Amino acid sequence: MELTEIKTGISNTVEEKVTAANTAAAMGSGSLPVYATPAMTCLMEKAATEAVEALLPEGWTSVGISLSVQHKAATPVGLTVRAEAEVTAVEGRKITFAVRAFDEREEIGCGIHERFAVQQEKFVSKAAAKV
Repeated sequence: MELTEIKTGISNTVEEKVTAANTAAAMGSGSLPVYATPAMTCLMEKAATEAVEALLPEGWTSVGISLSVQHKAATPVGLTVRAEAEVTAVEGRKITFAVRAFDEREEIGCGIHERFAVQQEKFVSKAAAKV
Protein backbone atom coordinates (compact mmCIF):
# COMPACT_ATOMS: atom_id res chain seq x y z
CA MET A 1 0.00 0.00 0.00
CA GLU A 2 1.33 3.40 -0.96
CA LEU A 3 0.42 6.62 0.82
CA THR A 4 -0.02 8.76 -2.30
CA GLU A 5 -2.01 11.53 -0.56
CA ILE A 6 0.59 12.13 2.15
CA LYS A 7 3.39 14.47 1.06
CA THR A 8 6.33 16.14 2.76
CA GLY A 9 5.42 19.57 4.08
CA ILE A 10 1.96 18.60 5.34
CA SER A 11 1.65 20.00 8.85
CA ASN A 12 -0.70 20.44 11.77
CA THR A 13 -0.78 22.40 15.02
CA VAL A 14 -2.62 21.59 18.25
CA GLU A 15 -2.58 23.23 21.66
CA GLU A 16 -3.58 22.72 25.25
CA LYS A 17 -3.50 24.65 28.50
CA VAL A 18 -1.14 23.53 31.24
CA THR A 19 -3.25 22.48 34.22
CA ALA A 20 -2.56 20.60 37.44
CA ALA A 21 -3.62 17.40 35.64
CA ASN A 22 -0.86 17.49 33.01
CA THR A 23 2.05 18.40 35.27
CA ALA A 24 4.98 16.12 35.97
CA ALA A 25 3.83 15.78 39.58
CA ALA A 26 0.34 14.62 38.55
CA MET A 27 1.48 12.31 35.73
CA GLY A 28 4.20 10.65 37.79
CA SER A 29 7.06 11.66 35.51
CA GLY A 30 8.61 13.93 38.12
CA SER A 31 7.81 15.84 41.27
CA LEU A 32 7.42 19.41 40.01
CA PRO A 33 4.23 21.32 39.13
CA VAL A 34 5.33 22.02 35.52
CA TYR A 35 4.20 20.66 32.15
CA ALA A 36 5.09 16.97 31.98
CA THR A 37 7.27 15.48 29.27
CA PRO A 38 4.64 12.74 28.64
CA ALA A 39 2.02 15.46 28.11
CA MET A 40 4.29 17.25 25.64
CA THR A 41 5.02 14.07 23.68
CA CYS A 42 1.32 13.19 23.62
CA LEU A 43 0.52 16.63 22.21
CA MET A 44 3.23 16.18 19.56
CA GLU A 45 1.77 12.78 18.58
CA LYS A 46 -1.71 14.29 18.42
CA ALA A 47 -0.48 16.97 16.01
CA ALA A 48 1.11 14.29 13.82
CA THR A 49 -1.89 11.97 13.93
CA GLU A 50 -4.31 14.71 12.96
CA ALA A 51 -2.03 15.94 10.15
CA VAL A 52 -2.48 12.73 8.16
CA GLU A 53 -5.59 10.96 9.48
CA ALA A 54 -7.99 12.36 6.88
CA LEU A 55 -5.53 11.51 4.07
CA LEU A 56 -5.38 7.78 4.84
CA PRO A 57 -7.59 5.32 2.94
CA GLU A 58 -10.91 4.38 4.54
CA GLY A 59 -10.43 1.78 7.26
CA TRP A 60 -6.82 2.82 7.85
CA THR A 61 -5.18 4.79 10.67
CA SER A 62 -1.65 5.45 11.83
CA VAL A 63 0.14 4.20 14.92
CA GLY A 64 3.20 5.68 16.58
CA ILE A 65 6.34 3.56 16.23
CA SER A 66 9.06 5.88 17.52
CA LEU A 67 9.50 9.21 19.25
CA SER A 68 12.80 10.91 20.06
CA VAL A 69 12.43 14.31 21.70
CA GLN A 70 14.20 16.82 23.85
CA HIS A 71 12.20 18.67 26.51
CA LYS A 72 14.23 21.88 26.70
CA ALA A 73 12.30 24.24 28.95
CA ALA A 74 9.77 24.13 31.79
CA THR A 75 6.25 25.52 31.42
CA PRO A 76 4.20 26.49 34.49
CA VAL A 77 0.50 25.90 35.07
CA GLY A 78 -1.63 28.51 33.32
CA LEU A 79 0.33 28.87 30.08
CA THR A 80 -0.71 27.31 26.76
CA VAL A 81 1.48 24.82 24.91
CA ARG A 82 1.37 24.51 21.12
CA ALA A 83 2.72 21.45 19.29
CA GLU A 84 3.52 21.36 15.60
CA ALA A 85 4.15 18.33 13.40
CA GLU A 86 5.38 18.42 9.81
CA VAL A 87 5.80 15.45 7.47
CA THR A 88 9.47 15.20 6.47
CA ALA A 89 9.48 11.79 4.78
CA VAL A 90 7.14 9.05 3.53
CA GLU A 91 8.67 5.62 2.97
CA GLY A 92 6.10 2.96 2.11
CA ARG A 93 3.69 3.02 5.06
CA LYS A 94 6.12 4.83 7.41
CA ILE A 95 5.61 8.57 7.90
CA THR A 96 8.30 10.68 9.56
CA PHE A 97 7.54 14.00 11.25
CA ALA A 98 9.59 16.85 12.67
CA VAL A 99 7.83 17.83 15.91
CA ARG A 100 8.21 20.98 17.98
CA ALA A 101 6.47 22.39 21.04
CA PHE A 102 6.24 25.96 22.29
CA ASP A 103 4.77 27.70 25.28
CA GLU A 104 3.83 31.37 25.16
CA ARG A 105 7.46 32.39 25.72
CA GLU A 106 9.76 29.96 23.87
CA GLU A 107 10.34 26.63 22.17
CA ILE A 108 10.12 23.97 24.88
CA GLY A 109 10.71 20.80 22.89
CA CYS A 110 11.66 19.31 19.55
CA GLY A 111 12.32 15.96 17.93
CA ILE A 112 11.42 13.30 15.40
CA HIS A 113 8.29 11.14 15.42
CA GLU A 114 7.53 8.16 13.18
CA ARG A 115 4.12 6.65 12.49
CA PHE A 116 3.08 3.61 10.47
CA ALA A 117 -0.15 3.31 8.46
CA VAL A 118 -2.17 0.21 9.38
CA GLN A 119 -5.54 -1.32 8.55
CA GLN A 120 -7.58 -0.69 11.69
CA GLU A 121 -9.48 -4.00 11.76
CA LYS A 122 -6.42 -6.15 11.07
CA PHE A 123 -4.35 -4.26 13.67
CA VAL A 124 -6.98 -4.54 16.41
CA SER A 125 -7.60 -8.23 15.66
CA LYS A 126 -3.90 -9.00 15.93
CA ALA A 127 -3.68 -7.17 19.25
CA ALA A 128 -6.81 -8.91 20.58
CA ALA A 129 -5.36 -12.31 19.68
CA LYS A 130 -2.81 -11.81 22.48
CA VAL A 131 -5.53 -12.25 25.12
